[in-house]
Amino acid sequence: MNIIAFYQKATSKLYWFNGIPALLLRLFLAPIMIIAGFSKLNLSDPDSTGFEVLLASDNVVNWFGNAEWGLGLPYAEVLANIAAWTEFLGGWLLLIGLLTRLITIPLMFTMVVAATTVHLEHGWFAVAPSNSAVSTANVLDWLGIDAAQKSLENSDQVYVRLNKMREILAENGNTDWLFEKGNIGVMNNGIELAVTYFIMLLALLFIGGGRFTSADYYLYTYWLKPKL
Repeated sequence: MNIIAFYQKATSKLYWFNGIPALLLRLFLAPIMIIAGFSKLNLSDPDSTGFEVLLASDNVVNWFGNAEWGLGLPYAEVLANIAAWTEFLGGWLLLIGLLTRLITIPLMFTMVVAATTVHLEHGWFAVAPSNSAVSTANVLDWLGIDAAQKSLENSDQVYVRLNKMREILAENGNTDWLFEKGNIGVMNNGIELAVTYFIMLLALLFIGGGRFTSADYYLYTYWLKPKL
């Protein structure tokens, strides 16, 4: 068997496993979306009762509507509830792979809104790199993109500040306890995660919930597939 024939035979077998990537994408995204929606709703407030537990919290509504320290969006209460339920319900649908392609559309929209209204002004990185030598901004710098150099300079400044934080903590704190659960970092709050989630959702829009691994597959196979 020549190498081309072997390759073709091997790749043809992948057809039976092509639901696995979709399953892994769904399992990765589902908890993120569920908890994002849950934290926006009064479901997370033990003092809320009755119908109000199903509504977006006052803090979230205020953040959506306030132009000074929030998003400054119109119809804040409506949009806050739509966003909360899109994420909360959408996450559960992703988990079981039901209406996968349909739910990715509003979820992608929420990622675009989050990226452009909350994170864009902070640049790309969610956590600021503290070592410019291994920052992915180097690749963009090699390609001649001016903003990359600013990012690398920022990484050098983050390194200086983190070292100063460690010095202060070493002098005044119990570093064994403080660093027991991990090292310290600088949150940059850039668009990195929102864009990553958008790309993953876009992939699910095209590939669906997954062969053998989603409720969509069985719904189509046993109820919706045209009978010949």
